[in-house]
Amino acid sequence: MKDDVEMHSNLVCSLPVVSVCHLSLHLTDIVTTLLVSVTETLIRKRAEHNELEISTLEEVSLHQQDIEKIEHIDRWCRDLKILYLQSNLIPTIENVSKLKKLEYLNLALNNVERIENLEGCESLQKLDLTVNFVGELTSIESLKGNYNLRELFLTGNPCTEFEGYRDFVIATLPQLKWLDGIEIDKSERIKAVQELNVIRPKILDQEKQHRKKRVKQKEDAERKKKGEENPGFDGRWYTDINEGDKKEGNNKGDDFNLDAEKEFWDEKVPFTPESRREVHDHMQEVRRRDEEKNKKEEKKPRALFAPDGRPYNVNEPGVDFTLTDDEEGNMMVLDVACFKHMDTSLLDCDVQTNYVRVLMKGKVLQLCLSEDVNPDSSTAQRSQITGHLVVKMPKTKQIITANKPKRTSNKENCPDPQLKDRKQQSGPVLLEVDEAAKKCVDIGNIVKDKPEKTVPPLGYSNRRDIPVPPNSDDFVDDPDVPPLV
Repeated sequence: MKDDVEMHSNLVCSLPVVSVCHLSLHLTDIVTTLLVSVTETLIRKRAEHNELEISTLEEVSLHQQDIEKIEHIDRWCRDLKILYLQSNLIPTIENVSKLKKLEYLNLALNNVERIENLEGCESLQKLDLTVNFVGELTSIESLKGNYNLRELFLTGNPCTEFEGYRDFVIATLPQLKWLDGIEIDKSERIKAVQELNVIRPKILDQEKQHRKKRVKQKEDAERKKKGEENPGFDGRWYTDINEGDKKEGNNKGDDFNLDAEKEFWDEKVPFTPESRREVHDHMQEVRRRDEEKNKKEEKKPRALFAPDGRPYNVNEPGVDFTLTDDEEGNMMVLDVACFKHMDTSLLDCDVQTNYVRVLMKGKVLQLCLSEDVNPDSSTAQRSQITGHLVVKMPKTKQIITANKPKRTSNKENCPDPQLKDRKQQSGPVLLEVDEAAKKCVDIGNIVKDKPEKTVPPLGYSNRRDIPVPPNSDDFVDDPDVPPLV
């Protein structure tokens, strides 16, 4: 790496001053890229099942870690038997020849173009190079010394499109039992060995054509990269002076340009290591933008209160709720339709005098109350069947209501014994008036000399009992006829 840095430094000195900035940035990107490699911390993190010990580790999974170079594994994990390195950016197989006990190596979905440096893996039984860029098919001859090799996967590589590919691999590696998931039978092997001398020249010619194709692909990728670094130049015979303004306009601001994103994914490009690296860099840039956007959103405080202190109505989780005024109970009742299977530990309820706030997985549901409530007397309960959260908040303003008299159905519970005796009497009950309560004039004692015959008061009439005549002989008592009034 130091030699590369010195080479680029000498190149910078020989170029004009205008190009120094661009080249220095490119050099920084190269150095940053090379730093993405296997580290001890990464391996120990993946060795949780082995109590973080890597010297006795037999299996490690390092997939989807953006690894670009295999290193240190052959020195730190000598007893390794299974190594997963799929879905990375590894261009070369290296630093694994000292793993004598390695039985399975998975390098699928990488940028490998040649099979090499596996002669020292004596115990290797299975090699997976699915969806790589192996175009030099004759490089499989380096696996002749791996006499334990039984399975080989090359599906998705350019070499699989060569004429005579399968027969060449079967004849070159007689120890194989399976190729691309298909078992090799004896008749197929005999036929492949017989035609090896005819197939090998064809394979060499196709490899030569593939190398020419790769050189052109690399030149196109380099030209495209220069066109992106120098706005207005894309390798064509003319120059669009407005191209740079368009790109600059698309990249202005922090908002992600959906049109540029759609254009990137709709662009048809050849399947090459360069295009895969370009996709990886683009996804890294999108991830970086999303992280920066999330950080900015996290830094912004949530607007839960107005400048004058009045609480806002906020429903970040978007749940259904009902806030009712219970006049009989003199309280405010909030019913929140929480997620049924959400754990209650993820809920937090806060009741204040003029608002109530429910926190659900960090999202706020805040409601302003029309009347003041008493937070100390409030209660919150959650249903185990529906998952709803019910918050009862008594109002601070109490309503005074008259007590209704109690009705007693049992006559023996009457507290007044005189009244009890009166109710037991038959006939009408007369009211007794206390003599001290008489405040009106006694008209009966106005005249001292009373006549022998007392004159009744005005409007008094003597009641006479009128005799009821007997019924006639032909009288019929019909119950359907109403009585006479």
